[in-house]
Amino acid sequence: MADTAVADADSGLNRAQLAARYGLSVAGARPTLAAYTRQLWSYRHFISAYADAKLVSSFSQARLGRLWQVLTPLTNAAVYYLIFGIILNTKAGIPNFIAYLCVGLFVFNFTQSVVLGGTQAITGNIGLIRALHFPRASLPFAITLTQFHQLLSAMVVLVVIVLVTGEPITLEWLLVVPAMLLQSVFNVGMALGMARLGSKMTDLKQVMPFVMRTWMYGSGVLYSVEAFSKNLPDWLVTLVHVNPLLIYIELVRHALLENAPLTSSAPRLWLLGLAWALLAGLGGYVYFWRGEQEYGRG
Repeated sequence: MADTAVADADSGLNRAQLAARYGLSVAGARPTLAAYTRQLWSYRHFISAYADAKLVSSFSQARLGRLWQVLTPLTNAAVYYLIFGIILNTKAGIPNFIAYLCVGLFVFNFTQSVVLGGTQAITGNIGLIRALHFPRASLPFAITLTQFHQLLSAMVVLVVIVLVTGEPITLEWLLVVPAMLLQSVFNVGMALGMARLGSKMTDLKQVMPFVMRTWMYGSGVLYSVEAFSKNLPDWLVTLVHVNPLLIYIELVRHALLENAPLTSSAPRLWLLGLAWALLAGLGGYVYFWRGEQEYGRG
């Protein structure tokens, strides 16, 4: 066969023609999107195991261990309640401000942790990437799954807070599940997009905490964004109202709290939440896939 290939080469066939004739492919070439998706699905057990390992290791050095999954958001809620709820009095006009604040913090923290983790998904795992062959999208997916596990623990605490502060149990509580699923799809897309950007711009991890802090202030986490309408032009107010994190926060508030103020009607919030999940999820996945052959090079 080697003699035949040499003869073919001598006959003037170019490399592409030779590769096609003998079923050869370029090493490290990007697979088609469908083939890549199948590869990623075949690594689902690896993603799950990697996410579990990251979750355990993240609290392995702390004396209280995984209890910090609950203590961290609760401590943040207490600090923000003191500053914004009492000192600045942003709770005025908001029924059950404690639950309102906790919902905002817990939901926002889910996306924030995924985005910050996604930024370092490639650069923080260069050794693993260069040592093993696997779909690189496994890493952003694992980061999202890790944070989703932490969210489940936080949601148990959130339910207790909501009940203790006087909210009744209603059938609308079930709407938390689809709201969290939509946000998870959005988060995966964000993690994938940030992973590729972070692999190109290594300083991005230094900038993103400031970006996320600004995003938090524009997402109605600590107060109602209706206060912005007094100081911003109409087009900026509209931009704030379609902010995806505001939308997911308000969907959960609408499900758990009876009288939570909303910036839009519930049907509009659901449509916007679905649109953002599809846009970020599919867009981030395709954007990451297009750079698959670049990760770990150099």
